[in-house]
Amino acid sequence: MSQAGIAQRAWKFLSQRNRSGLVRTRNSLPRISRMTLGAIGAFWIASAIWGHTDPIFAATSALVSLGFGSATTTRRTAEVALGCTLGVALGDMLMHWWGQGIWQAAAVMSLSLVVARYLDSGAIFSTQLGMQSALVVLLPISADGPFARSIDAMTGSLLALLIVILWPSDPRRTPVGGLSDLLKELSEVMIECSWAVRDDDHRAAFHALIKARATQRHLDSLPGAFRTAREVATLSPTGRRHRHELSRLSSRFEHFDRATRNCRVFARRLASVLSNSALTEQGAQSLAPLLRDVSEAVNTMAHSVREPTVAGQRKFEKAARHQLEAVAAQLDPRELGVEGLQGEGLVLLLRPMVVDLLQAAGRDHEEAVGPLPRLS
Repeated sequence: MSQAGIAQRAWKFLSQRNRSGLVRTRNSLPRISRMTLGAIGAFWIASAIWGHTDPIFAATSALVSLGFGSATTTRRTAEVALGCTLGVALGDMLMHWWGQGIWQAAAVMSLSLVVARYLDSGAIFSTQLGMQSALVVLLPISADGPFARSIDAMTGSLLALLIVILWPSDPRRTPVGGLSDLLKELSEVMIECSWAVRDDDHRAAFHALIKARATQRHLDSLPGAFRTAREVATLSPTGRRHRHELSRLSSRFEHFDRATRNCRVFARRLASVLSNSALTEQGAQSLAPLLRDVSEAVNTMAHSVREPTVAGQRKFEKAARHQLEAVAAQLDPRELGVEGLQGEGLVLLLRPMVVDLLQAAGRDHEEAVGPLPRLS
């Protein structure tokens, strides 16, 4: 490769890193503000109010409790805070009995980790308890008394918990973002299926199947994301207004899950049908626009999920229901001109997927199956 080509690739790599870094920094600004407030606030409280000299454990306890992670939830913060506080308290107590030194630090860390594993299975809890207790033994003795550091750690931990409850991140962000991504990918799968039918291209259908299988990461992560979001919305005064929306989306997740799995089944069947040339020209002409309509309806549902206002959500949900009901009314193989066992089976696989999507859009089961034509 020429020097110009190497320079171009290096510049492209650095540009991508710069963009991702800027996005990551912008998204982290609220958490950075909380961490700064917690650490400096805890240090000030321990110094100005408790009168402690250099209360570094107050700042570190708050900083670690509010630190960067997959999600700063109340449970995670409480777990880290308890680990910090117990670690410092255990280190203070054992140092008071055993004194300071290398063997004391080793004994304290070992005992702390044993206690941590006995109390809780969380890796974060165990790490913080062991680390904080060892630091207490290794650092110089505090001039404020034997258990001043324990009070500092408790101060930082309690302030961190208070900040998480009173100033949480938007609890909807992670689950709504994940659900929106799931629906966008599902919409792309259906439009690629439409193109595969239109062009009689079984390889395009296989590509759609691969993309449909890749949605599993969303199905795996979303239940936990909804649990975390509901926890934050329940405990935080500022997040309570989102409880109804989170409960509504969480209760419908089962239908999103089923629709996604049915989509995979449909894409796999479509690849087989096209490989065997089992779809007539008339059937392909009828089925391709129908799949495009399903894709547009799913995309409308993605807009509904991302919409910040309740009125906007209802507007897009209503539009998606109308689109899906129009599709459901056409799902009769004979009316579509689809012939043969494989082709008819392909249309029949669409019926449960559309029903699940209608239920995900707010219809109950009876209303969702109502538009489907009866099969003779």
